[in-house]
Amino acid sequence: MARRDNFIAQINQGYQMKGGSIVLGAAMLDGEPIKDAFVKIPLKTINRHGLIAGATGTGKTKSLQVFAENLSDNGIPVLLMDVKGDLSGIAKSGAENDHITKRHAQIGLAYEPKGFPVEILSLSQQKGVRLRATVSEFGPTLLSRILDLTDVQTGILAIVFQYCDDEKLPLLDLDDFKKVLQFATNEGKEEFEKKYGRISTASTGSILRKIVELEQQGGDLFFGEKSFDVNDLVRIDENGRGIISVLRLTDIQDQPKLFSTFMLQLLAEIYNTFPEIGDPDRPELVIFIDEAHLVFENATKTLLDQIESIIKLIRSKGIGIYFVTQNPKDIPSDVLSQLGIKIQHALRAFTANDRKGIKLAAQNYPISDFYEVDQELTKLGTGEALVTVLNEKGMPTPLARTLLRAPMSRMDILTDKELDELISNSKLVPKYNDAINRESAYEILTKKLENASTVKNQKSASGSKTNKSAMDPLLKVVTSATFVRGVFGILNKMMKK
Repeated sequence: MARRDNFIAQINQGYQMKGGSIVLGAAMLDGEPIKDAFVKIPLKTINRHGLIAGATGTGKTKSLQVFAENLSDNGIPVLLMDVKGDLSGIAKSGAENDHITKRHAQIGLAYEPKGFPVEILSLSQQKGVRLRATVSEFGPTLLSRILDLTDVQTGILAIVFQYCDDEKLPLLDLDDFKKVLQFATNEGKEEFEKKYGRISTASTGSILRKIVELEQQGGDLFFGEKSFDVNDLVRIDENGRGIISVLRLTDIQDQPKLFSTFMLQLLAEIYNTFPEIGDPDRPELVIFIDEAHLVFENATKTLLDQIESIIKLIRSKGIGIYFVTQNPKDIPSDVLSQLGIKIQHALRAFTANDRKGIKLAAQNYPISDFYEVDQELTKLGTGEALVTVLNEKGMPTPLARTLLRAPMSRMDILTDKELDELISNSKLVPKYNDAINRESAYEILTKKLENASTVKNQKSASGSKTNKSAMDPLLKVVTSATFVRGVFGILNKMMKK
């Protein structure tokens, strides 16, 4: 009994919050939930980033859903990366059943089914608000890291951007970018050499090939106008609830470069746009990246460094970033070290490598007097997780095996009809879904080359005419009747002699 009392006291003390908080569920001891021993996350430390991990089918998505719902209820906007396509149901009310009723009775919470304000976003041709960004917004540094360019190629990129600035050439889409690169080593070669020095054709060719690769992964849809304003991610509905933006990425599995490109640009744009606010009492925006390994597995070292740097800095903007993945080892160690909040679902130990992975995963969690972490990781049931967060002073809370509450919204996808209805009521679709193709670098350079060609042809034609005109007087003399008669007269006299 003393052990149980000590455990309850530790949980209640460790998870005591003065300010606002989110209740995740109830702590468990020896496999049994303890009613009213609530495991909470303080709103004040949600911007310290976090991890939701666990094997397939252990409840990661439902944990994400619960987290997002409660953030919305607290007036905090959320961005969800929906890779599997199973998060759109958050817009509709859930349904209570015996399993949910029993679970919530064990936790000590009433169950309230309800839907949440949702905006559907898309990077591709899927339904939803179209997300775009211009090439200029990326800038040479960020773009070179995404394309994994060498130092020489990065220098060429900087020159191209400088030329476009000097010549007032808007770089909006990939066609603009390719056109300027081709111009730099062909028709505009002399112009570039005068201003910036010689540019290698081999280097520009290599850059072009990498652009084409990005283009083939959907980059042609992403780059362009109208650019998405990140301030549209931090909207509140008429009832004071934060709007949950669900970015549908069900077709992104084969386009990892586009996904990492978008993620890096989004984080960079948020960092550059949002004001510095230090450690607020509540976050401005929380981003959940599902299937986070897609961001990291194909990322270059420079790209990883950039992501790590942004994650370190973006906290002071009031932004929390949460990675959802199967195993903590999917996240680079330097990034993992920045994650203060951890919700760890069950891991499976089918092989020797799995067991090694579990032992490594266990090292990411505080030592507990009540749990053998590596053993607990394999015993967790569906809807259970090992949880540790940062308290309001920024210190780790006691590790708690937690029976998690059920989502209030639907634990399934929207039907096509429901999705269409949701999108038709969107305030952002009219703002972003009409593509704009205004005059930019491609059109300006094309016109410039056409004009140059016309002038050249005119000069050539003018030169031929001038030469002909210069000969005309002589021809007139030579072919005149008087001149001909005179010549024949001289010839006749010579023949008579």
